[in-house]
Amino acid sequence: MTGERHLPGVASAGGRPNRQIRIKSSNLCDANVTQYSGYIDVAEDKHLFFWFFEARNNKREDSPLILWLNGGPGQSSMTGLMGELGPCRVNENGNSTTNNPYAWNDHAHVLFLDQPTNVGFSYGADVLTTVDAANDVHLLLLQFYKNFPEYTKGPLHVFGQSYGGHYVPAVAKAIHDFNKELLDKKGHDNLKDDKRDRRILPLSSIGIGNGLVNPLVQYKYYSKMACDSTYPAVISKEACNSMEAATPICEMLIQSCNRWNDTFTCSTALEFCVRNIRNVVVHFGQDIDDIRLKCDDNDRSCYPHIHRINEYLNNPKVQDKIGAEISDFTLYSTKVYEKFALNGDEVKSFDQNIPPLLADGIRVLVYAGDADYICNWYGNKAWTMQMEWPGQKKFNAAKDSEWHTSNSELAGEVRTSDNLTFIRVFEAGHMVPYDKPAAALDMINRWIDDKPF
Repeated sequence: MTGERHLPGVASAGGRPNRQIRIKSSNLCDANVTQYSGYIDVAEDKHLFFWFFEARNNKREDSPLILWLNGGPGQSSMTGLMGELGPCRVNENGNSTTNNPYAWNDHAHVLFLDQPTNVGFSYGADVLTTVDAANDVHLLLLQFYKNFPEYTKGPLHVFGQSYGGHYVPAVAKAIHDFNKELLDKKGHDNLKDDKRDRRILPLSSIGIGNGLVNPLVQYKYYSKMACDSTYPAVISKEACNSMEAATPICEMLIQSCNRWNDTFTCSTALEFCVRNIRNVVVHFGQDIDDIRLKCDDNDRSCYPHIHRINEYLNNPKVQDKIGAEISDFTLYSTKVYEKFALNGDEVKSFDQNIPPLLADGIRVLVYAGDADYICNWYGNKAWTMQMEWPGQKKFNAAKDSEWHTSNSELAGEVRTSDNLTFIRVFEAGHMVPYDKPAAALDMINRWIDDKPF
């Protein structure tokens, strides 16, 4: 049954609502679970689109809730919904969907969010940095829990992919800092003029899949992934040497960006590092999302389902059922990417947000498909080991052990110490739930149940 309802938002001092939620319920994608889609306005000029699915096999009251964010910046989270971990996949003709038996709403509610503004179905005033985007996501979650109190009893897990390596630590910091302020008596006084809903969000863990978290460390491993990985080299020896020669300069520029944090320094670093290191493989026709694939027509990614998702979500009937207010949908916004790039946002590091989370008992999962180039597993493992936190020595001394799924398949390697876990997923590219759906489901179910690998 399809319906629509308008719920009031937080009232401003003049009594006029300055935030509102507009939703529809439908039977699209997964007809067997309760679902909502629509908009939450985090400001008068910022309208964020979400699509929520209840858990298939858990009771509503205390089921975990997973927030899922695709990256980019500029990538719609409908990529994750209809091409990776959502309850359905778009068929080959792009005109309907089929059930995904490996959906992550197996035991958890999942909330897919298009963010920042002007990504996917979201629209409004431009957002130019990760930090500003994260604050908007925090506002959205406060509104979501306020209007759907039936989901407040379970833990919250914030997960993201790719540029989610920026988004997830920043969102977690926004949530965690606000929670701590609310728990502190002084915080209540300091927040008296804050228009945000005074609500502690039940943040339990964060997860980053093939993410860009610390570019200073991760850019050092592009040449290794292209030239000396567990897969055959994909570029010429001359190109490999050129990448290695450019790496110290890239490192120096990124250090300057993180030290001075000004737009010119950061954008200069990004332009140099992308041109001379990261995008070298593109000139060889290589897929940046999967080192095993070649791309046609200079596409940066060869994943075939992307075009089908675009076609399906541009169907006016589908858009009406989900309450979309944007008719010209695209999975990836180059405009949003360019605005972030002009600020040099990509080469800023966000690993410094993670130690305070670990210190306060919030679990952190970092996983990476080992065939991905753009956010490869070498760089991801390296930054987890170089991150300074009280458990660093213990984590670095831990051994990598084999991870077998519940059906005894060897799926990867895992390293765990205290509440930090790193997983290398065998034979998966940038989109682990797409390439290895059964293993990805095994991973997320173990994680939210806090069971060992």
